[in-house]
Amino acid sequence: MKVILLQDVKSLGKKGDIVEVSDGYARNAILPKKLGVEATGKNLNDLKLQNQHAEKVAQENYESALALAKTIEETKVEVKIKSGEGGRTFGSVSTKEIAAATKEQTGLDLDKKKMQLPEAIKALGTYEVPVKLHPKVTAKLSVHVVEG
Repeated sequence: MKVILLQDVKSLGKKGDIVEVSDGYARNAILPKKLGVEATGKNLNDLKLQNQHAEKVAQENYESALALAKTIEETKVEVKIKSGEGGRTFGSVSTKEIAAATKEQTGLDLDKKKMQLPEAIKALGTYEVPVKLHPKVTAKLSVHVVEG
């Protein structure tokens, strides 16, 4: 019997896969536990429509991420940090502080978890901070660290 999986099933397949299973396995395990439905014409058509909708949503998310990336690339954020003699800083600038400064100065609400600092910023100057907006889109935010 052909079955469309509604959830991931270990050693059988992922959600949305069409798999061939024995009639007994389908009748006694897959269908009663709502892990899948029989692959009838109507169910196959529903699956096709769901996949088309998912692709459309994914494309819209990708396009919005590209637009946001363009905005971020044009943005410069200034972060103030206390420093002593010779430009030595007290502490470092974290992604939390960068996200707060970005929200305050530009109104862009960036998630601090999406910022990928290779190492903590411990000196004054200008830095490029990569921001991962989408699996395929990474923008570079220009952060200027000044004495405050």
